[in-house]
Amino acid sequence: MTVLGVDPGITHLGLGVVREEGKTFHFLHAEVVKTRADEPAPARVGRLYERLEETARRYGVEAIAVEEQFFYRQNELAFKVGWAMGAVFLVAHGLGVPVFGYGPMQVKRALVGHGHADKESVARMVARFLSLKEAPREDHATDALAIALTHLFHARLGPKPL
Repeated sequence: MTVLGVDPGITHLGLGVVREEGKTFHFLHAEVVKTRADEPAPARVGRLYERLEETARRYGVEAIAVEEQFFYRQNELAFKVGWAMGAVFLVAHGLGVPVFGYGPMQVKRALVGHGHADKESVARMVARFLSLKEAPREDHATDALAIALTHLFHARLGPKPL
């Protein structure tokens, strides 16, 4: 199974593609798509959509896994992350691919064994599971790979798509 992991954000959107073959995980791709605050919203969302779609098509993803965001007092941030999620949902719909969501603690628990792991511990486990010398330099790319791995760990349990 090939999964596109997404760390959603309007300024920095992390993408990570992982393929599982048997009991082996293969790193296929990681990047951070960046937009600028001074760009019009349609241009920003359009760029995210284009990179998401291109990546999903290129690697033939069978599922998209996103980090679910929890915002309590950051309404503007939540609204703008919603723009990124809209791009994810449009790509998924266009390709007929399900979208699954995992919270930050679920991702940490899946990779490190407990939900309060720090970013460095998660990055080390991403590198270990994917047989990389080190995790990607950009946190958003590492987070996207961690989300993809989390879905692969949970896929056998039959999670429900968003």
